[in-house]
Amino acid sequence: MIELGIAPIGWTNDDLPELGGHITFEQCISEMSLAGFKGCEVGNKFPRDPEELRHYLIPRNLQVAAAWFSSYLTTKPYEDSAQAFIEHRDFLHAMGAKVIVVSEQGNSIQGNPSIAVTASQPVFTEKEWNLLIDGLEKLGDLAAEKGMKIAYHPHMGTGIQTNRDIARLMDHSDSQKVSLLYDCGHLYFARENIYEVLTKYMDRIVHIHLKDVREEILVQVEQQQLSFLTAVKEGVFTIPGDGKIDFTPIFEMIKQSDYSGWIIVEAEQDPAKANPLIYAKNARQFIHEHAGW
Repeated sequence: MIELGIAPIGWTNDDLPELGGHITFEQCISEMSLAGFKGCEVGNKFPRDPEELRHYLIPRNLQVAAAWFSSYLTTKPYEDSAQAFIEHRDFLHAMGAKVIVVSEQGNSIQGNPSIAVTASQPVFTEKEWNLLIDGLEKLGDLAAEKGMKIAYHPHMGTGIQTNRDIARLMDHSDSQKVSLLYDCGHLYFARENIYEVLTKYMDRIVHIHLKDVREEILVQVEQQQLSFLTAVKEGVFTIPGDGKIDFTPIFEMIKQSDYSGWIIVEAEQDPAKANPLIYAKNARQFIHEHAGW
């Protein structure tokens, strides 16, 4: 079964607190529900006490689908990531989530406002690749203790952002322990074939992020050598149907597969420029009209 959710990053941005800093948690989740979504991911304004969070979500008919976890398996001892992961896992498990989104932040430049994101991707050494794969498999084991899975999130500005990076991770890790998150927006940003991952690794995908890309902004990011955070503030990402990506093949490949799980609209923008409720409603309508969900 496919379920549709939306991330709070269109209302308030964890990496750029100035974006939507004035928007309350209650406004965010109320507008998610008004737009017609049944699930959400977790932002920094969300209560971390499961009972308190359920108190807010249940009246709005919202469930927690997943939440981001930053690992540092390539640059710090495994135990550091494991300890934080267990706390994160237990919170998500208490909220009924089945998936934990993991992204390796060792040597990441995604949060550095002074480095050109399209020209400076970190490159893992052989040792770092081994540490990453071994560590992710161990996190996968920890997730399995609660009947959950990790979904690895390839992301601009990190050591895994291209199709080649994804292939190396998928082909050298245990499929029972390491699953994949599909994000067409980041693949397009990386100038990759956005459909190839779906074709090759659909059976490993357990969580999906849908976002679109404004081509004219991406060209500006490339030409002016802008950082990832600057790209977000300039509006490189938007909701499905509002940018350059052709979603028809994506929807068809998902329908033809055995995918069952959450599809999350995750379109980080400046809410002062892109009203979150209006964009959320437009995204929900686009998905309904073009995918039938």
